Amino acid sequence: MKSGILTLLLLIAGVTTSFAHYMWLETSASGTLNSAHEVKVRFGEYTYGVIEEVNGDAFQSVSDFKLWLVLPDGSKKGLDVQAKDNYYLATFVPSQEGVYTLALDNKNMKVLDYSQYDMGIMKPQYHAKAKVVVGQSFSPLESTNPEGIEIIDHSKSAYAVNGEVKLQILFQGKPLPENEVSIYMTDLWSKKLWTDENGMVSFTLPWDQLYTVEATYDENTPGSFNQHAYEYIWHCATYSLMPLKN
Repeated sequence: MKSGILTLLLLIAGVTTSFAHYMWLETSASGTLNSAHEVKVRFGEYTYGVIEEVNGDAFQSVSDFKLWLVLPDGSKKGLDVQAKDNYYLATFVPSQEGVYTLALDNKNMKVLDYSQYDMGIMKPQYHAKAKVVVGQSFSPLESTNPEGIEIIDHSKSAYAVNGEVKLQILFQGKPLPENEVSIYMTDLWSKKLWTDENGMVSFTLPWDQLYTVEATYDENTPGSFNQHAYEYIWHCATYSLMPLKN
C-alpha cells in the first residue's frame, strides 16, 4: 500500500486527517553541554505547509503520545511537554557529550474503518525520531521501537548542505528491504527512494532547510483495540533533520 497514493485519496475524499498526516519532531541537530535544548512535536503535512493547531480536532486525535530521550550512556528518561499554538514543546539539558536519541511513540490511536475506500479497517501507529549531537562524537541512533517500524541514522558526520545521509529502516528490529521511503521539504518538494536488501537508503541534502523522512508499513495481523476489531496495523515512522548552518 503506497503512502503517497493513500494520502492523495484521503485528501480528495476528505476523510479523517489523522491517517493522511504524520507526526514529526523538530530540533537543532547540535546541542551544547549544560544548556537547555528545545524539541517541538508537530502534526500535519510538512511539504504542503499544513501544520495542525494543538487544540484542533486533528491534533487532539493523536495527542496521546509519549516522548522520551535516550542519553549517550544508554539511559532513558521521559520528557514532559507543554502545549503551544501548533506544537508541543519539550526541553532537556545535555549533561554528557555524545549522541542523544529523541523518540516519540503513539500506539493509542483509535481504529479507523476505511472499508468504503477499499482500504479496510486499520489501527494506525506513529513513531518519530530526531538526533542531537553534543561534541564531535557520532554514532547510530538507538533503537526505540522493537514492536514496530523505526528509522535509524547511520550518518558518520554532521548534517551539511551536499552532505550524505545514511538511514536504515527497521521493522520489529529487522531490516525492511524494498520499502518505499519519502523525503519531504517545504514547497511541495519530495523524493521517493527504496531501501536495499539491508533496509538502507542514502541521499544528499541539497538545501539548508528542514527535511522530514517518512516510511510506512502494513502489518497484516488482525486484532482489536479498545473493543474495536481491525484487519491490519498501519505503521508510520518519521525522522527529521536539518543541515548545520555554516
